[in-house]
Amino acid sequence: MRPKFGLALAATALLAMAASAPQGAAAQSPLEEGAQPKKQCFWAYQVHGFASSDDRFVQVRVGVKQVYQLEMFGRCTNVDWAEKIALVSRGGDSRICEGFDADLIAPSPIGPQRCFVRNIHKLTPEQVAALPRRARP
Repeated sequence: MRPKFGLALAATALLAMAASAPQGAAAQSPLEEGAQPKKQCFWAYQVHGFASSDDRFVQVRVGVKQVYQLEMFGRCTNVDWAEKIALVSRGGDSRICEGFDADLIAPSPIGPQRCFVRNIHKLTPEQVAALPRRARP
């Protein structure tokens, strides 16, 4: 019975040492190892405004204060002149988290064109303010 008691005592000592270890190092290690920040998703139906000043980037307003920038795979002709667009989710639900989750549909002289979204990035208020006036939703 003595060996079991000694093993339990050693395990308790190890737990006590781990609990007293500096927390700063443990909290920083996942970020240092390249851990990804939490995805910031939105629902397609929450988009209620858009703006674009070129044919590669479209900014969409989600809710009241959030602005996301959509980067296209290639040129999305005339999207900077379009009065309306559609944002279509490729997944089963209408949630959009990454570029491959959505397609942008914009009118063109020969009918609707489907533009593939490459990347989605949530903009900070400072980034929104730095956009050209025409590119702010």
